[in-house]
Amino acid sequence: MRHRLTRRRTLLLTGRAALGVAMAPRILRSTDPARAANACGIVIGETTAAGAGVKILAQGGNAIDAAVAAALAAAVASPNNCGLAGYGGHMMIALAGGKKITAIDFNTAAPAAASADMFGLDEDGAVRERGNEFGWRACGVPGTLAGLQLAIDRYATKSFRELAAPALELARSGFSVSQGLANASRSMAARLKKDPGSAKLLLKNGEPYRVGETFRNPDLANVLETLAKENSVEPFYRGAIARGITAAFQANGGLLTDRDLSEYQACEVEPLRFDWRGCSVFTAPLTAGGLTVVEALSILKALNWAGRPPDPMRAHARVEALRFAWRDRLQLLGDPEKTQVPVSRLLSVDYTRDLAQQIESAIPEKKALPIQVESRSHGGTVHLSSVDGQGNMAGITLTHGNTFGACVTVDGLGLTFGHGLSRFEPRPGHANSIGPGKRPLHNMCPTVVVRDGHPVLTLGGAGGRRIVNGVFDTLLPFVALDASMEAAVAAPRLHTEGSLELRVERQWPEPEVEYFKSLGFEVLAAPGAKISAVSFDPKSGECRAASR
Repeated sequence: MRHRLTRRRTLLLTGRAALGVAMAPRILRSTDPARAANACGIVIGETTAAGAGVKILAQGGNAIDAAVAAALAAAVASPNNCGLAGYGGHMMIALAGGKKITAIDFNTAAPAAASADMFGLDEDGAVRERGNEFGWRACGVPGTLAGLQLAIDRYATKSFRELAAPALELARSGFSVSQGLANASRSMAARLKKDPGSAKLLLKNGEPYRVGETFRNPDLANVLETLAKENSVEPFYRGAIARGITAAFQANGGLLTDRDLSEYQACEVEPLRFDWRGCSVFTAPLTAGGLTVVEALSILKALNWAGRPPDPMRAHARVEALRFAWRDRLQLLGDPEKTQVPVSRLLSVDYTRDLAQQIESAIPEKKALPIQVESRSHGGTVHLSSVDGQGNMAGITLTHGNTFGACVTVDGLGLTFGHGLSRFEPRPGHANSIGPGKRPLHNMCPTVVVRDGHPVLTLGGAGGRRIVNGVFDTLLPFVALDASMEAAVAAPRLHTEGSLELRVERQWPEPEVEYFKSLGFEVLAAPGAKISAVSFDPKSGECRAASR
């Protein structure tokens, strides 16, 4: 296996795109002309986790093995973003030659005792004391381990025991604290001190961790060792570990019970599919964010966006397509197993054509469409993309939610819990309101692109609500404009949730920024989501990766 950072190629690509060196993605390449089984491959995303995945590829594992091992390692090495008790995520799997494209849903589920009105609201409609974000009542059933086990059972070549080995070593021996973890420890120190288990694990002698210090989680190592001996996550959901978890919830006023854990199931689901310009885009369906990505792309397809000149008016059309998709997302979407969601209508030709016509009318009037929505801030998350020498691909996004999730930790198990209930609408009567066993709408949307029957690209993002637009912003040039993966990842991104507030990366073309302002948008400079992508060339066997 061979990995190489090709800075010269990065500068060339970003120069062509007139974006400057500051937008250059991190690029890796791995090629093997003989294309022997798993002789090459790449994993990209969180650095320590990606290294664990690469080790598995070197041991003959496939892309699914590598993604699972990397996810388990991330659950140890990035405790501010995800964990074994993180609330969950989604995974996309593409088998070599396009034999199968599938998705695994391991989103959290609300406990059986949860209800639509369980969080009290103040006069402004906000949850009092942010009770849906912090504390034991903010937690749903953690889905991460169940999702990884399902991926292993159906698509991996190695056992849970083998794939958990790098994570176990990280937990036992420790790792060097990164800048991101140090920043998280410092920013959340006051909140972490309110929970004894979190203060003990996530602070050092009551103070935030500093960059370069060693972080160990021996209790979590014991949990992983127990799971490895069983070669299964079963004890986490239906064994001694489960009993330890629910005892902590009962002692602290949480809702999670033995039955909630034992009845939880990750599930394999059919991805959403969208075809445009010879590409087939497959993305994670509800409750993931892929529907919003596909709706926005469908509107642009109806507008013949790819055939328009690259001017500010084309950029205006792009923003309005996202605004419509976000309006529908925030008003209509929820768990399709528990509520009626008009998925077919939102993706129908008639509906997207109607939205396209409204945008077409607004462009010459030089006005922003009158769309009203309510925005909220979401952060956190890890995404990992992997590809092996045979062309198998996997993309997995997993999360706590915001930094350190609910900021509660089961002492003695080293398990910090995500705040899955924060992803519900706290007011009753909404498609995404809380309900027993219901899964919340979230932003993660790992995606696969197929061309000529072969998976050629897998990508996903980290960064809360910015993930949806970040994936869209990367797919759009790749699919509609035939850009390379590197150029698509390097392209500047913007973020809107449907309101007139528009956040653009600083490298966004200045004439378009001024045009947005003239339309009535409030334009702010802000970073987009972090996108991690891998590609595979079925002719040469070359594997490449880019992250920015």
